[in-house]
Amino acid sequence: MSRRDPRPAHPTPNPLVTTDPDGSQGSATGGTFDPWRYRDDSTVTGVDLAGYRVEASDGGIGKVDQASHDVNSSYLVVDTGPWFFGRKVMLPAGTVNHVDHDERKVHVDRSKDQIKAAPEFDETADTDPAYRDKLGGYYGDTYSAIPPGTAR
Repeated sequence: MSRRDPRPAHPTPNPLVTTDPDGSQGSATGGTFDPWRYRDDSTVTGVDLAGYRVEASDGGIGKVDQASHDVNSSYLVVDTGPWFFGRKVMLPAGTVNHVDHDERKVHVDRSKDQIKAAPEFDETADTDPAYRDKLGGYYGDTYSAIPPGTAR
């Protein structure tokens, strides 16, 4: 938690979503993780996040190189700089916990180790359904390992 941002970094907002009967999606406990959609209260809408620093749950990992706001297909490409040998990583939008626009920081709810172990980013495969399924599945699996009712 940042001293300037009193919101907790992990318990808010709920990363699980359900689909309502009318086909719209909303946050709810017991739903399924939607990796390709920003959380409703992450304060991302209409903002260019390029250049923002990215904070994992255990420290900084780099800067946003590119941000997508495509419906049901949103993600961040993060340049990790020297932290991870200059590698770029793709973070699905669902991993964004909240954004501090004053500090120009994007807070994600994954640890450095989880991000480091993610499938390697392939700039030519970002629209490939198989790659997106693999990446979304990787990040979704980390939620299934957390017991229900446990603070995130």
